[in-house]
Amino acid sequence: MYNPLLDTFLAVADSGSFTRAADRLYISPTAVMKQMNALEKHLDLKLIERSPTGAHLTEAGRIIYRNAKFLIDYSRKSVEEAMAATRARDTTFCVGTSLLNPAKPFMDLWYRVNKDFPDYRLHLVPFEDDHNGILSEIDQLGGKFDFLIGVCDSRTWMSLCSFQPLGRYKKMVAVSREHRLASRTQITVEDLYGETLMMIPRGDSGTNDFIRNDLETNHPEIHIEDTSPFYDLSVFNRCAETGNVLLTIECWQHVHPGLVSIPVAWEYSIPYGLLYSLNAPDDVLRFVDAAAALYPED
Repeated sequence: MYNPLLDTFLAVADSGSFTRAADRLYISPTAVMKQMNALEKHLDLKLIERSPTGAHLTEAGRIIYRNAKFLIDYSRKSVEEAMAATRARDTTFCVGTSLLNPAKPFMDLWYRVNKDFPDYRLHLVPFEDDHNGILSEIDQLGGKFDFLIGVCDSRTWMSLCSFQPLGRYKKMVAVSREHRLASRTQITVEDLYGETLMMIPRGDSGTNDFIRNDLETNHPEIHIEDTSPFYDLSVFNRCAETGNVLLTIECWQHVHPGLVSIPVAWEYSIPYGLLYSLNAPDDVLRFVDAAAALYPED
């Protein structure tokens, strides 16, 4: 921040003497002179005129003197504000939120455990569910976010973060409002015969791979079409535009206004929970432990 040599300059200007300034600063007159020489060299300005009668400010010195106290005070206040902000950040949990990974489940959890974190507050950080950029968002856990919350059965995601399950979402299907199944309150797997079912490609999700294998083996009348590896709004748009059926989950029922989500008489579900850094700090780990105590794994 401010140059500490300004303190020496002010002492010399106020006392009018290198010797008296040295007494005030508890250093030698030689040290005072060296510091003044260093300040003048740094600024490339002559600040003090030395004479047998004492030290006197030059015109440049008077200008610096007039503003030096303001600079010191402003610098002090800036440092205090920065320290306060740091303390606030140290007692703030930053929680990511997006269309497909909303923070509401975290808020429900927070109000059950916040008594154990009385000095903490929450800061919601929005991010985009772009399938090309979602991995970079996950990778920012521990920096941009302390927590994300959402579905996580992705081997790729799990290589970038830790995961604490909180429960499971039922698998559903979504169709356009004009689709023949749109008016149904529930369907069977057989109702999907002859349809194209959109879902993520094989290989990254154990749950989705199980569903695909089951459908391909026992219900080959359903045609399966790969989506992008991670859902974003473009996947929902494609479902609405093509008239295909989209494999989705219960928490995404209102993502796209042109689609209707329908329960299916099957037992498919997928885990959701807290995502946090592989190198999480102690307070994040304490929060995870509190969540785990409320939602023990089956």
